[in-house]
Amino acid sequence: MSAAIAKEETLIIETPERVSLHFALASIGNRFLACAFDHALQTLMIGLLYIVLVNAANGLNFGDMSKWAIVLLIIGVFVIWTSYFVLFEWKWNGQTPGKRWLKLRVIREDGRPITFWEAAVRNLLRIFDIQPLPFYSIGLISVFVSARDQRVGDLFAGTVVVREREAEAPTFDQVFGSPVSDSALRRSFRPVEFTANISSIKEREIEVVETFLRRRWDLPDHARMWMAWRVALPILYKLRPAYDIKTFTYEGFLEELLHRYMAANRFKK
Repeated sequence: MSAAIAKEETLIIETPERVSLHFALASIGNRFLACAFDHALQTLMIGLLYIVLVNAANGLNFGDMSKWAIVLLIIGVFVIWTSYFVLFEWKWNGQTPGKRWLKLRVIREDGRPITFWEAAVRNLLRIFDIQPLPFYSIGLISVFVSARDQRVGDLFAGTVVVREREAEAPTFDQVFGSPVSDSALRRSFRPVEFTANISSIKEREIEVVETFLRRRWDLPDHARMWMAWRVALPILYKLRPAYDIKTFTYEGFLEELLHRYMAANRFKK
């Protein structure tokens, strides 16, 4: 879809609209803190599961647990360890609780949102990155030697971890709080054909899309492109649409989404 170049801790992605977006690569320190926070939550979850199963088995400690409780504990630990990062990054738009706390996000190398596949690949390979336990030595070496600060899981999944740079784009209040200068909705980009069930889109979400499309021409080109990416990203995560990346543009996608939503809800009150 677009070219991506890494330069001095910055990932530069050229969008289909020929606008360069600069993503700050997450520092090792921030990634370590986010990872430590997430592992602490995993440990807490495992501890709570252990307490519940010990009490359910009427025991005092692990040695007093029945076989069925031990089996459930082993299964629970495996599920928590393997699914925590995968499910959070898939459902939370490339973020885990730790990443959200430190304003980090996992995206594809071309700037698009990650799918379940990328989330699964990068995190199933975490067991390799974390060696020797629990120091992430292999992952750290990979981050140091790779051009985009990627651990082994990122290299295989084609993902990068970036810091949210809200200062690059105007805030939502700045864009949506000013008077509307042009209320006409019009198509300015080639329609993006996509396949998705838009019935899950809520009215509030489409209001954000509509407001952006109404007011985007009050913004400089670069700020407009950043805002288009910010508005489209959570919707892309929610719908998981299928589309041709060769003809995809963020604003074309938002325009097409709004027109389809209006057509589908034209006779609804």
